[in-house]
Amino acid sequence: MTPARRRAFVRLVAALFAVVSTATAVAAQQPYFPPPGDAWERRTPEQMGFTKRSVDSAVTIALKNESTAPRDLLANHQQSFGREPMSEAIGPFKERGGAAGMIVRRGYILAEWGDPNRVDVTYSVTKSFVTTTIGLAFDRKMIRAVTDKVGDYMAPIVVAKNGSFSNYEVLAPFESEHNRKITWEHLLRQTSDWQGTLWGKPDWVDRFPRNTTDTASVINRARFEPGTRYTYNDVRVNLMALASLNVWRRPLPEVLKEYVMDPIGASNSWRWYGYDNSWVILDGRMVQSVAGGAHWGGGMFINARDMARFGLLTLRDGKWNGKQVLSQEWIRMSRSPGPANDAYGFANYFLNTGKKALPDAPESAFWHLGNGNNIIYVDPVNDLVIVTRWLTNTRALNEMIKVLTTTKS
Repeated sequence: MTPARRRAFVRLVAALFAVVSTATAVAAQQPYFPPPGDAWERRTPEQMGFTKRSVDSAVTIALKNESTAPRDLLANHQQSFGREPMSEAIGPFKERGGAAGMIVRRGYILAEWGDPNRVDVTYSVTKSFVTTTIGLAFDRKMIRAVTDKVGDYMAPIVVAKNGSFSNYEVLAPFESEHNRKITWEHLLRQTSDWQGTLWGKPDWVDRFPRNTTDTASVINRARFEPGTRYTYNDVRVNLMALASLNVWRRPLPEVLKEYVMDPIGASNSWRWYGYDNSWVILDGRMVQSVAGGAHWGGGMFINARDMARFGLLTLRDGKWNGKQVLSQEWIRMSRSPGPANDAYGFANYFLNTGKKALPDAPESAFWHLGNGNNIIYVDPVNDLVIVTRWLTNTRALNEMIKVLTTTKS
């Protein structure tokens, strides 16, 4: 081989090596999405930039801080929300499992504890699934803008009393002067101050003020202008689920399964329930309007792994393995603070504005939160998802985040 040919060969080999190296680097940077089923890849903490000690410590915190509330969730309801007026359970409850969860970084499992495949009530994490169905409608132009008035999208609601086609009542939940002003954004941000009764629960019974004897003053108070006052209220979230059902004209669990849970590879074990009396007649069939939480029973029954998949979807700005399941615009709005509460986006996206709630987490972190506590923590800075079930409080979550992110390898 002549010197000239040798130099040309060396240049060719170097160029090929550079191409292979670049392709390898690009492949390594591609986000990982777990396939459907249980074949979710694991990595050691050291492979993902953490230490085994920090991960083990985070798991220990979760296990040591399991909720002390009764595992019999109907009994727990009777001891907590059950003390409110008109508080009887109207949806299913089940006995919960023990502390469980998982830590996911860059899409890979670093740790699991408890039984991550056990299906349990997830309480108000359900709200994030309600708003997701509205996001799906928004992305498909079925809802033109979140600033539109909800009443403009509503037909009369025919409620099948006692599950009977022949025994019914007609609801018009957005007909009053106050309720006509309510927009989708007001419902999504829990700032509507909607007034009325739904599924036998007046709006004022939820989180009824303790030690209040003057019930009339609570019932008859002046209403806040929609958008001006944040109030966490499950009656109104149940109304939001009913409004979404009215737009979709099909059961919301079907919508969620087809457009979200199947595309992200979720299991077939999750279920979404409504109430005994939340059946409506829709296009000639009986359909249950689902609950937005489990304040009086019902809501989403789901396992930790499926919760982690949903958290990973929201971490990846609505994209899953090359497919835009939810639009980036919808995720951006969901994670944006509202004017009446800068620590809350769309239900149930809790925000770390000013790092007030989780001082050891990045300000961009957010979490889907339900009673119990059931939490899907999402951290874009550290490419991190933590699912923790039956945790005492968010202080314990902050401790988990602190030991994980301040002791990197």
